[in-house]
Amino acid sequence: MIQGLGFVRFRNKFGITFFFLDITKLNLVISTKFMDTSQIGIIALIVANVLFSYKGFQDRNFFRANLFSPGAILVNKEYKRLITSGFLHVNWTHLFFNMFTLYSFGGLLFQLLGPVKFFLIYFVSLIGGNLLSLVINKNDGYYTAVGASGAVSGILFSTVAIHPSIGIGILFIPVSIPGWLFGILFMLYSVYGMQSGNDNIGHEAHIGGAILGLLTTLALYPYLFSSEPLIILAMLVPAIIFLFFTIRGTSFGKEVSNGTTHHPNNQTIDDEYNAKREEERKEIDRILDKINSKGRDSLTKEEEVRLKEYSEK
Repeated sequence: MIQGLGFVRFRNKFGITFFFLDITKLNLVISTKFMDTSQIGIIALIVANVLFSYKGFQDRNFFRANLFSPGAILVNKEYKRLITSGFLHVNWTHLFFNMFTLYSFGGLLFQLLGPVKFFLIYFVSLIGGNLLSLVINKNDGYYTAVGASGAVSGILFSTVAIHPSIGIGILFIPVSIPGWLFGILFMLYSVYGMQSGNDNIGHEAHIGGAILGLLTTLALYPYLFSSEPLIILAMLVPAIIFLFFTIRGTSFGKEVSNGTTHHPNNQTIDDEYNAKREEERKEIDRILDKINSKGRDSLTKEEEVRLKEYSEK
């Protein structure tokens, strides 16, 4: 399933239109360094996503080794996937949506916060979105996901937290709404989408990334909450309440979600672990039988590697 955000346009003070994000309402001084330091940082992040995703497009083994998978994370302890999956994408369209959104919102936020705080919010949102997906889908042995949308959602909500009245609109629709209203609608839509499971969007990652991006920004700048407490709560509370009951065990019967796939037999992590152990047992038995009948020299290089791996367990 694909973690993707809808198109939005941004118009900055340089007259360049990327998203319909009206920053003329911002009481901020945007220095000319914006086109230098912030752009370099964002472009470097985009290049990393493009190169990593392209490698995944070309090498399916690389793709499978780095995508988000509760089984691989919980059973095999491959915790790197909480980060690497956020740099993979399903296809060029998926990649473009996320990078276009990141470029449009990220440049402004990068310039306002600086590189350390910007990347802190980005990676906390990325990992937070995946952790939420891990908690919700921990018993789904076949769940997989890719995409940077958790991180991008965090960047978007961080921007809204800093300036709730900033104008945001949908591409091709020349009307904007306040950022705080967009945030509330985004959360409500994500909650609905997560419950219904009728689309191919990773709502768990969106919600987790948005919440963590918003909370991290508030932790860095506590005065933001005191200045607009009702708006902040309106964006956070519905999603948090929904997630509380979801994590407690509510099932919504999704089959596809979050750049991911769910198999209809709903194999649990324990089932997957047991199946894997049985496959390993059969494989080692086959190799040992081959040694007994044809000798050690008959083993292929791959079989030698597998035998060594099993012997070290």
